[in-house]
Amino acid sequence: MRLESTPELEAFRKRVRAFVTEHAPGIKAHAGVRAPEPELMPAIREWTAKLYEAGLLGINWPAEFGGRPDAHPLEPFIVAEEIARARTWAPIGAAALASAAVIDFGTDEQRARLLPRIRACADVWCQLFSEPGAGSDLAALQTRARREGDGADAVYVVDGQKVWTTNGQHADMGYLLARTDRDAPKHKGITAFALDMRSPGVDIRPLREITGTTDFNEVFLDDVRIPVANVIGEVNDGWRVAMSSLGHERSGVAARGVELFGMLDDLLHLAEGTSIGDRPALEDSATRQTIGELATRAHVNAAMINLAQSRMLHNTEQPSDAALGKIFFSELNHDLVAYGMRLQGTDGLLTGADPNAVSDGWWQDAHLYSRAYTIAGGANEILRTQVAERGLGLPREPR
Repeated sequence: MRLESTPELEAFRKRVRAFVTEHAPGIKAHAGVRAPEPELMPAIREWTAKLYEAGLLGINWPAEFGGRPDAHPLEPFIVAEEIARARTWAPIGAAALASAAVIDFGTDEQRARLLPRIRACADVWCQLFSEPGAGSDLAALQTRARREGDGADAVYVVDGQKVWTTNGQHADMGYLLARTDRDAPKHKGITAFALDMRSPGVDIRPLREITGTTDFNEVFLDDVRIPVANVIGEVNDGWRVAMSSLGHERSGVAARGVELFGMLDDLLHLAEGTSIGDRPALEDSATRQTIGELATRAHVNAAMINLAQSRMLHNTEQPSDAALGKIFFSELNHDLVAYGMRLQGTDGLLTGADPNAVSDGWWQDAHLYSRAYTIAGGANEILRTQVAERGLGLPREPR
């Protein structure tokens, strides 16, 4: 594997870094993929629109909608890295997934109607996939959509429940999967929809997490009427639409390596400022060894990211690449913040509400959130099975 930069990519990185420095809406207060407080939404919408206007988002879109299809394929990764390096807000919501679905499977009318609003951040999207009984096993979803009427006035009436909907409380539009043929095999009979979240019958209920913040929501759909014109792709072909759009959005993984190295720097500062006995923790050999092990794993994570990018460039991606990267990152992230808590001793019990909390309670929040990374995007236990069966060709588990 060789993944080397070029003078053109380095010039692009400099431009992105300068743009982020000038326009970013400030540093995020919390670790992870979080929902902003309502008062931050105007600034985040403006920031997202500027990123699209500057050609830093939607790079691979059709040229007629503002994309630069001839751009270097590593440019989206660079943008994600520089946003993460600045510790500011990445664009929130599921617009990247929804736009990929609309571009690849939508009608000309849908592209003309939906894509400009995404670029202007007039519409924030959420992802309405997971359900209480269909998380890692997404194909088990039970939300139903039945067609009523004929012709242009026909609608689909949707009933069901979604959960773990990030930014649902801020969303204008939802990228929805619902079952349109209950008799078909479970990967069949699913249809993708663009849902106006202000439609009658949509009930969004924020979920308060252990962190004290509200990042997820459950969404109840009760006789929600969706125009036939909002079906994305073919009826009963929603599984293919969803899997294709999920495959498009890979740049976020690049930010994870940058985040880990930033957290390692924070861990070093924490070790310098805390004590073991009567000396700084960083002078303790066991502390240095643990931090060294964490740093080694961070470099392995970076190598895994580079390998995945290299395979992407050469169209040689492996079925297990994404799953292995997610497992390795999520468990390293957890171990890193857990050690940050351990270094604080009894001060690790203090939260951000306490004026004596280290770093305003950032480590406590990151530690509580870290388990989410091991579940979101597929629980690590499920992903290990996928690696075994699809990546290594091992026998399937008895069903």
